[in-house]
Parts: sequence; structure tokens; C-alpha cells
Amino acid sequence: MLLEPQETMPQTSVVFSSILGPSCSGQVQPGMGERGGGAGGGSGDLIFQDGRLISGSLEALMEHLVPTVDYYPDAKLKSFSAKIVQLLKEWTEAFPYDFQDEKAMAELKAITHRVTQCDEENGTVKKAIAQMTQSLLLSLAARSQLQELREKLRPPAVDKGPILKTKPPAAQKDILGVCCDPLVLAQQLTHIELDRVSSIYPEDLMQIVSHMDSLDNHRCRGDLTKTYSLEAYDNWFNCLSMLVATEVCRVVKKKHRTRMLEFFIDVARECFNIGNFNSMMAIISGMNLSPVARLKKTWSKVKTAKFDVLEHHMDPSSNFCNYRTALQGATQRSQMANSSREKIVIPVFNLFVKDIYFLHKIHTNHLPNGHINFKKFWEISRQIHEFMTWTQVECPFEKDKKIQSYLLTAPIYSEEALFVASFESEGPENHMEKDSWKTLRTTLLNRA
Repeated sequence: MLLEPQETMPQTSVVFSSILGPSCSGQVQPGMGERGGGAGGGSGDLIFQDGRLISGSLEALMEHLVPTVDYYPDAKLKSFSAKIVQLLKEWTEAFPYDFQDEKAMAELKAITHRVTQCDEENGTVKKAIAQMTQSLLLSLAARSQLQELREKLRPPAVDKGPILKTKPPAAQKDILGVCCDPLVLAQQLTHIELDRVSSIYPEDLMQIVSHMDSLDNHRCRGDLTKTYSLEAYDNWFNCLSMLVATEVCRVVKKKHRTRMLEFFIDVARECFNIGNFNSMMAIISGMNLSPVARLKKTWSKVKTAKFDVLEHHMDPSSNFCNYRTALQGATQRSQMANSSREKIVIPVFNLFVKDIYFLHKIHTNHLPNGHINFKKFWEISRQIHEFMTWTQVECPFEKDKKIQSYLLTAPIYSEEALFVASFESEGPENHMEKDSWKTLRTTLLNRA
């Protein structure tokens, strides 16, 4: 039950519920839409809409959130303490890295100590604080261990490929020798995606915003560990794209290259059907890289109808309107899902990051009247919350260690090696390609 404010006292509990929103509090406070808009400052500066805080001055927020000499909630102290603990619990669970330094942890301990002093009767609040503190310490320790483990892992080896024309290896292992079923490979890619995206936390996504603020203020980004998960996931996308290009370009016979292209087209389509848009986009990007795209003789043998459909879904025009429609459909399917397979939604991560970026850049933190623009932060929060919901889906597909090992450790060609392999498969066709091929050969010969 929400705290009933005394007649002349600031409505502290009202602000707690309004900040959490109706979905969290379960109730909409009467009269919220009528408050605010005053020019005199103070509590009148808080603006509510449909029970949700949309703007307000910092001073008004402080007045509502912090007890003063005029308001000390003695009669309702237990309820007030419980709300403080609940706020701290949600904060430490969502953003544990906010408390990784000694100063922040000391401030947290000081606050919780004062709250526990008000709960001498049954110790309920004290017990909740102890559980919260333990969970926070475990979370910080786990993430620290994960960081150390990842730093030890090396990215896939970069194969320099053939220096110049060489005889093809007698038994060259490729993806088709490991998995020839597009659906199975799409399922294993989804396994990898969900495993990697599950290590991304809300605070990692908020680094997108804080990093932009640092750039705007001409400050260098400080703690790189906070964005490691984002960088690692972004690197996975690039590695998958380069792996696709490598698998195509290193095939010597045109017939086999055609089969390889058609196979990856089918894999991308299965990814789309699953809801794994990130892998789908990575595969399409790999096939659109110049060393692959220029193989016209190979592409002429490919049945491209399926590929055209995929490219239509990822058409960048109108801000990727087609993709966003497909994503919305997958989201609705996930919300109404009866099985874990239908719950899978893996968005194109680069586009998700760009959405957060432009949402932050286009809308100001403060309104012209100086109020904090809560409406902007509500929208950022909504998008991050939706993303985090998708990351918590458990992969329903059986894990194949052999396939995943190949996907994660198979050598990938460098950009130079891709062009060498491409030109050796299909020679340059115009003056620009001839000049590029000549320059590349000279560079590689000098390096050798």
C-alpha cells in the first residue's frame, strides 16, 4: 500500500511510485496530471502525465525525494524505509558497476546504515539490505571474473591466405564439411548470439549515452571495461561477416562457390525465420563485401530470388523501415509465445545502438524551461528494457560443440587475402580492378 502523505508534507511516496511508473507501482496516483506547471519553483515544477513523471526541475525532485525538517515520516517509517530499500535494490541489480569504486560503496553503506537504524523492531529491512549487499558483491565478483576470462580468449586467427596464385590444398576444410544443413547452422548461430548478448547489462547500454556525453564535453572515455561487452558483441558481427566472405572466396571451383553462396543465403533465411536478425545481417554483409560481390560469374549461377527477399528486408531506405516492420512482428510473436522458440528476438545490434544514439542526440536532457526531460529518458529506458527482455530468453536448440567450435575458431582471411583469392578466382574486369590487382600484387611481393 502506498504511503498516505500528511496534509502539509511533501508527497515523497508519490514520487517514488511515479518514477517507477504505473506498471511498477500497480496504481496511478489521482491528481498527478493536475500538478505542476507552476513558475514559482519547488514541487509545482513536477509535471505528470497519465501518472508518470515527464518533466521537472532538479530542485523539485530533491524536495520530493529527500525528507526535510518539515517532513520526517515517523508514523509511516517502515513503509518509507521499505521503499528506500526497494529503490536501492533495483539500482544495485540493474547497475552494479555504479558501486565498484570504494567511494560509491561507502555511500551505499552509509545510507543503508541509517535505514537499518529505523527498523529495530523486526529486522525485516535489515535482512533485505543484507541480501541486497550480498547480491551486489556476488554480481561484481562474477563480472570481474568474466572480464578476466574474456581477456584471455583470443579472437579467431586471421589467415593471410595465399600470397599469390598457389595450388589449391588437397583437403581444405570448410563450413559445408562441418554442417550442410542451413537450419542447424542458423540454430547454432542463434546459440552463440544469445550466449554473447546475455553478458550485456543495462549499464553497458547506458555507456552509449555517457560516452557520447564525454565526447561532447571533449573528455576521453575512461573505464573501457564498462563497454567491453558491447565491443565484444560488435566484433562477433564483424567476424561472422568475414567468415562468410572467407568461406566463399577461398573456394577454387566456381560450382562449389555457387553452392557456398546458396548455402549461406539459406542460412540467412533460417535466421530470419528464427528471429535472429543480427546473424542474418552479418551474413548478408559478408556476401556484400567487395571481394564477394565482384564475383559476377559465380553470382550468375546463383538462384538469387531468396537473396533478393533478404536484401528487401534489410533495405536501408526509410530508416530500415522493412526491417523494423519485421522486428515488430517478431516482437509481437515473442510477447504471445507459448514456446521458447517463438520468444527469440535478436535485433541488429548496430541499428539498436544507433537508435539509442540518435534518441539521445536529437532530444535534449533539459527542456527550455530548465526541467529535466524525463520523457526522453523514459523512451531510452523502454528500449533498453525491451532489449534486456530479449537477452534473457533461453536458447531452445541443442548445442553442437563441433559446429560452434568451427564458427568461433575457424581462420578468417584478412581484407587483402580476400581480394587475392577473389582475383585469382575471377580476374579483374575493368581498369579500376586491374589497377587494384596490380597494386596489391606489388605490395604482397615486396612484403614477401
